[in-house]
Amino acid sequence: MKNNNLNDLAFALLRVSFSAMMLTHGIPKLNRLLESSSGFPDPFGIGSTPSLILAVIGEVVAPFFVLIGFKTRIAAIPVIITMAVAGFYIHINDDFGTKEKAFLYLFGFIVIALVGAGKHSVDGRK
Repeated sequence: MKNNNLNDLAFALLRVSFSAMMLTHGIPKLNRLLESSSGFPDPFGIGSTPSLILAVIGEVVAPFFVLIGFKTRIAAIPVIITMAVAGFYIHINDDFGTKEKAFLYLFGFIVIALVGAGKHSVDGRK
């Protein structure tokens, strides 16, 4: 394999794996939104329901677009914001082991935003 092919494969692996794993956190939030949003953290003072909607966008909608590689760089932004809020606000007083996951996703999606989707994506189709 040429280096470009390996890079394209690596971008696809990073994009798909991080997005799929993020969906495992977002789908329960989507279910919670459909049932009841009471008690969800409200870090911006906009209410539990709007905060939960923003979390669902950042953990379900945007990761789905990143997963398929559609408007990947833009779609990564809501995930980055959501993980920054989780790491630097929601889990600020937790031990590092608890907030580490948010930071791993944060940096992974920053990389995805910087490099884009690669060839094996909707964005990469010609």
